[in-house]
Amino acid sequence: MDFYLIGISNHAIPLLNADVLDLIEQSSIFSGGKRHYQLVKSFLPKHHTWIEISGKMDALIKQYKNMDASIVVFASGDPFFYGFGNTLQRLIPNAKLKAYPYFSSIQLLCHKTQTNYNSLKSVSIHGRDWSALDEALIQGNELIGVLTDTKKTPSEISKRMLQYGFDNYSITIGEALDGNEERIEQLDLTTCSNKTHNNLNCVLLKQTATKDKPFGIADDAFIPLTNRPNMITKMPIRLNTLNALQLQNKKVFWDIGSCTGSVAIEVKKQYPHLKIVAFEKREECGTIIQKNTEKFSTPGIDIIIDDFFNSNLKEFPIPDVVFIGGHGGRLKELIRIIDALNPSVRIVTNAVKESSTEVFVTELSKLNYKIHTSSIQVNEHNKISIHTAEKI
Repeated sequence: MDFYLIGISNHAIPLLNADVLDLIEQSSIFSGGKRHYQLVKSFLPKHHTWIEISGKMDALIKQYKNMDASIVVFASGDPFFYGFGNTLQRLIPNAKLKAYPYFSSIQLLCHKTQTNYNSLKSVSIHGRDWSALDEALIQGNELIGVLTDTKKTPSEISKRMLQYGFDNYSITIGEALDGNEERIEQLDLTTCSNKTHNNLNCVLLKQTATKDKPFGIADDAFIPLTNRPNMITKMPIRLNTLNALQLQNKKVFWDIGSCTGSVAIEVKKQYPHLKIVAFEKREECGTIIQKNTEKFSTPGIDIIIDDFFNSNLKEFPIPDVVFIGGHGGRLKELIRIIDALNPSVRIVTNAVKESSTEVFVTELSKLNYKIHTSSIQVNEHNKISIHTAEKI
């Protein structure tokens, strides 16, 4: 199948060059969103077929495959910038595509505000979760361009950033760019959090000050478990555990027995790309972990307050790496559950008791894991054995 992808502007009369006008004149099958049709229908030949892009992609692709001629698709801006070109490549990998791009909305906003975007980090939360924006903020990118949607609006973006302590950015909102209702304004996050904007918008987040990103958080900086301030994996242990986890090229990390969330938070700070699930059965820890994630600017950690053994684990992404911070005396059972989920998973635990070490080593050796152990003692506290298990 042949597709011609035409990137158009939001002008009342789109700017189309001579090559595109010739292509339209020679074609009969066109496609795009409802808004695109309103913008371009005056350019289309009298007898034409229009396939609207809306709803389920499977039905749309089926329509496309029933056509016996090339299809001209209209898209906003650049079809390969979080656009329909990427969708076609994914769903019809053998299709032949030719693009005639216009500026993306984020490019336009940079042009119109005379913003140097050499170091721009672009992310999309349009119809997606917050993870890409969370990652860019934790990384401390100086300039972030964001594609929004009707739920993840400039106001909601500002509220989330303030909630997690990313108050060192200004926000520039570009509404209906190139259209008759175009409006651009730069605001502080507090002001933006109380405003509404045209649904057709994108934003630029510009860093106004840098923040320190220490490698290791002081133990007493965490909000502790009530009346148990020492119930926390100590910083030297956490950092050695971080090394044992080997998370550089992983995607999903589970922290089982998260308590105050200290390990999950350290992991998120250093590896913001990870999907992290923190399991903890003590109800009071739900509030504690959430407050600690806000205090240390680590959004995106899924906090599950429930007994791990009662949880429906099929609801969560399968882990590449698991840290066992607590097991309620059921370590053998826990190991078997994790191995059944992913037989090539990497498992790390910190053990004080010899009985825990024995169960960990024995059970994982039976399952053909190789065990590596290192020991560390912090001040007057008990010596900790850091055990790592990986498949042979």
